[in-house]
This record gives sequence, C-alpha cells and structure tokens, in this order.
Amino acid sequence: MRHLAQSVTSLAESEGFSGVVQVDGLGDEDFSTAFGLAHRGFGIPNTTDSQFAVASGVKGFTALTVASLIEEGRLDPSTTVRSLLGDDLPLIADDVTVAHLLAHRSGIGDYLDEEDESLQSDDYVLGQPVHRFTTTEAYLDEIDGHPTKFPADERFSYCNSGYVVLALLAERAASTPFHALVEERVTGPAGLSATGFLRSDEPSGRMAVGYLFPSGLRTNVLHLPVLGTGDGGIYTTASDMRTFWEALFGGRIVGRPMVEEMTRPRSTPVPSARYGWGFWLDAEGDGVSLVGADAGVSFTSRHHPGDGVTWSVLSNTSDGAWPLIRHLGQALGG
Repeated sequence: MRHLAQSVTSLAESEGFSGVVQVDGLGDEDFSTAFGLAHRGFGIPNTTDSQFAVASGVKGFTALTVASLIEEGRLDPSTTVRSLLGDDLPLIADDVTVAHLLAHRSGIGDYLDEEDESLQSDDYVLGQPVHRFTTTEAYLDEIDGHPTKFPADERFSYCNSGYVVLALLAERAASTPFHALVEERVTGPAGLSATGFLRSDEPSGRMAVGYLFPSGLRTNVLHLPVLGTGDGGIYTTASDMRTFWEALFGGRIVGRPMVEEMTRPRSTPVPSARYGWGFWLDAEGDGVSLVGADAGVSFTSRHHPGDGVTWSVLSNTSDGAWPLIRHLGQALGG
C-alpha cells in the first residue's frame, strides 16, 4: 500500500486521466489527487473539490429516497407501479412492483437499453431535445412506448427506465418533486454539501464539464438530459462520496435494518458482482459500490464496511476512469 498514491499518479499521467482519485481508510496512506482539466476551453484544472456527474451512481440515491418512503409507510416493496401511475405508461404490466424496479427485475422496456451492444458513448440516444428534461414528469414521453421485455421477476435486466419510474412513484407518493426529495431524504441527512442535481447548461465554478473523448473540446451537453432524475445526473465530489458511505452505514439516511435490506443480493448479473436495491455488491465479501458511465462520465465509488476502506474515481470523460478503477480494484479489492 505504501506506494499506492505514486502508482495511481503514474498510471493517471500515462493514461491522460482527467478527474479525481481518492482513497480513505488506510490511515497514513490516504490520499486525494486531481488530474486534467475541468474546462478545456479555458484551461481550468480539476481540483479535489470539483463536482463531477456520476451518471448511474445516482441510482443508489434514488433507491434510498424510495427506501425512506417505505420506512414511513408511504410506499411498500409490494406497491404496484400501476397504483400510482394511473393511465401513464400503459405498457408497464399491472404486476410490476417497487421491489421489481429497485432490483432491476421488472422486465419493463428501457428507453436506454444497456443490453444493446451497438450503443456507443458518443451516440445521441434521446428522442427529444435535451433542454426539455427539467422535471421527472418531463421524462414520461421518453420512457413511454417501450414494450415489456419479460415477465416481472423472471431475471435481472439493468433498466434505466425503471429508475425514472421509481422517481415518479416517489414524487407521487410524497407529493414533492424528486430533486427536493433527494435533498430532503438523502443528501441533507448525510451532510453532502456539494452533492445535487445541477443543470449541465449552467456550469458552476466547481463543475467539471463532461468531454466525449480523451482530447478535443466536444462536451456532452447535447447528449444527456439538461437536468437528471432517478436514473442519472447528480453531481458530487470525492469527499462527499466518503461522507455518503459513512452516513449510509451509520444509519443516518435510512435505518440499519433497511440498509441491510438494500444490500441483500437479489441477483448475480455477472460472476464478479451481485445486485441489491440500487447498489452493486461484491460476489464475495462485503464490498458495496456505485457505478456510473455515460457520455462524458465514468465513475465508481466503493466501500468496504468491514475495514472502513473507501475509494472513489470520478472522471469527466466517457472512459477515462476505468484503468484507474481496475488498478485500485486489484490493490484494494473489487
């Protein structure tokens, strides 16, 4: 472990990595290091306090928002989607439940089907102009019209639409907009002062702009919804991710029994990983992860509750994080 920071720096420089790497829980070996540029046009460097989009990393936040409503009795794992959607999204089967959506076992059609191997990170995948996506309700037309893939609970199939639907269900159960719910129920209680849904067309001074390629100036602003929702789009920092894991396993977001329920495996999508409710789980051991990938975004944050070690890699490029993630996985597990 003594030379981990040096090996990370060497790899980051050789790969042209843009982003932040942070490791906590190793005592004197802890480190946080920034590389590359947050804005290439103006030559603004990334810093350890830069805010990065984490794409599907938000699914853990969405699952926790729903879980908090379950704890309060406003939702139940057995609540059917149809009971809250009414006539909206008529192709979703009547027996699909909150639990099916949380575990990616709903079988509903997906507006961004990651089982489609032809998809590339620089594809324009949305059927509507990105500026229209400013509320969760605005996603209804985008996720509508996709036929059911298989009966509910038949198997695992990663589903972005499912987590948009979860955001809709949470809004309707709580009569509160989803972005406010996440702040009220997750980021606020956890003390995540630098985490939230930011508009990509209104970059703040701390926002790391997402880039499609290792070099060049083309950003992801035309590729992704201008404001994310339950399946992606939140921004955070490496330090906030450390705080997030501490808050989660400290029972400050939802109670410890609910944390255990959310990190109980429901599926084994690949030999190396299992899935609970919103979180990826190690095939063996206690490692828990959030993972995100999209145009101009690559991200992983991992926590090992047993020894308290946390490491996060946040990048503002489509593929830049993966070499560093593999390196840390080999060194620290995962």
